[in-house]
Amino acid sequence: MPISNDLLEILCCPNTKVPIEMLDSERLEKLNRQVQAGAVKYADGAAVDKPLQEALITQDDQTIYRIDDDIPVMLVDKAIAVRQLSDF
Repeated sequence: MPISNDLLEILCCPNTKVPIEMLDSERLEKLNRQVQAGAVKYADGAAVDKPLQEALITQDDQTIYRIDDDIPVMLVDKAIAVRQLSDF
C-alpha cells in the first residue's frame, strides 16, 4: 500500500522541517546503483547496506529517507545526504 497523499502533505524532514515528496523511480535507480557500489552512507556514518524499494526526498533535494514496508523511516541518523551522491 503506497503512502497516502494526506500523509505526504504533513510529513517533513525532522531536522530541517522542509516538506518531503516521493523520490521518482529514475533517481531511485541512480541511488541504488551507488548503494550497490558501497558508496552511500547514512547520517550516522553507517553504510547503506541494501537497496531502497521506495524513498522520500526533501523538496529542496538535500535529504533522502527510506521507506521500509510502507513505513517512512524519518530518523535523522538514517537520513541520506544527497551531496554524497554523484550524478544525482
